Formats: sequence, structure tokens, C-alpha cells
Amino acid sequence: MSDARPLQQAETGAEAPRNITRQIADNIRDSILNGELKIDERLSTEDDLAERYGVSVPTIREALKRLAAQHLIRSKRGPGGGIFVNRPSFEQARENMVGIMMMLSSLGSFSLIDIAEFRHDMGLMCVTYAVQRRTDDDLAALERELALQEDATISDVDFCAADVRFHQALAQATGNGVYSFFLQGLLEVLIPPANMVVFKFRDRMLICGFHRRILLGVYSRNQRAAEEAFIELMGYLRTKYAEAQDWRRTMDAKS
Repeated sequence: MSDARPLQQAETGAEAPRNITRQIADNIRDSILNGELKIDERLSTEDDLAERYGVSVPTIREALKRLAAQHLIRSKRGPGGGIFVNRPSFEQARENMVGIMMMLSSLGSFSLIDIAEFRHDMGLMCVTYAVQRRTDDDLAALERELALQEDATISDVDFCAADVRFHQALAQATGNGVYSFFLQGLLEVLIPPANMVVFKFRDRMLICGFHRRILLGVYSRNQRAAEEAFIELMGYLRTKYAEAQDWRRTMDAKS
């Protein structure tokens, strides 16, 4: 990081150290993302970084903690140890994305209608590719989750989890790494809040029926049948989302 410069903001006050910590972490992160710092490259020591940025060692340590939490760096002890640029795995990258989406979802950044539209458009593409590319393992995963959903004795929480995994398996069946990466993570965030809002209004067995038709279409490579079943599922959910939102507005008005 030859272009790293001491930060102009002084380390004074309660807010200043936090801002400086974020700036340092962002500076190092940018150096990693733009390729200035290479994968497995050793970073300078904490003392050297503190001198380079004109801050204290504790401030550098806090910045490095931020980067470690993002899986961008790793520490190694012993001879040849130090702090190295990490190569995040797909799972770690997905965890980062899921964490951000969960935060936005908890802040109410996405409406149920937003979620329904996203699931409709992206899910339909998944169905199209899954019909063409699914494997026997994909079919087994879909069947396994659907069998759980069809068990009337499971809780709404367990039904929701099986619902998420069914659609994640559908994304996996596309054979497309990008769809699988993004949708498996996003569905884990977007479906549960929506499901737990509409569980009062939905018919679980009716949803299972839509899922069964989707699975049969994917199994028989009948694209039209699978897509029609998925479109009907999304139409049904849109109706239930609208009912749930109306009910929530009524409850809010009464409180």
C-alpha cells in the first residue's frame, strides 16, 4: 500500500476514533479489491501501519478487526506468521451478503410486494434453467424438502425453513453458479420474514401443491408446466401478502 497516507482527522473525541477506524479499514479494503494487495500477501505490522496512517496501534487493531469480520484478512501465528490477505470462500461471501440483507430487511427496506416481485422474476428464470439442467441429486433435494412441507405436524417455523430450502434447491438445480450463489443467500433472508407475516393467511397444503407441480415439471422436463405452477404460486403469495399488509395496517391503526 505505497499510496497510503496519514489520515488528516485527529484522534480526539468519542466519534473521531470510530470514523478513523472505518476510514483505515475502507482504505485497506479498497487496496485488496483493486488488486494492489494480492491474495496471501502479508500486510505490514501493526506498528508500521500505525506509523503510516498516523494513528495509534489500538486504532489499527480495530480497523483490522473490521476487515477480519469481512473475511478479507486472516492472522497466522508462529514463524512466518502475521496478517495476510484472505481469499474468501463462497460461503463466507454469502454470509457477508446475507448479513447486509438481513439488516436492510429488519429496517423495513423491502416491502412484501418488493419481495414478491423479486421472487417471481428471478424464480421464474431458475425454473427455466432447472428444467433444462437438473440432476438426480437436485430432484432428490427438492423431493426431500417437499416431503417435509407435506408433513402436517411440523411447525410453521419448520415449514418456512423447508420452504426456503426447496427454493434454494431450485436455484442450485439451475447449474448456474451466479444464480446459486446469490439466490441461495437472498432467499434465506427474504422468504422467512414474508412467510412469518402471511402464515395466518396462507394454506400450507395449497403451497405444497404448487411445489409438487413445480417439482413434477422439473422432473419431466416440462418447462411450461413448471413455469405455470411457479407463476400460480407467486400469484397466490402476492394475494396473501396484500391481505397480510392490509391486516397489519388495520392493527397499526387500532394501536
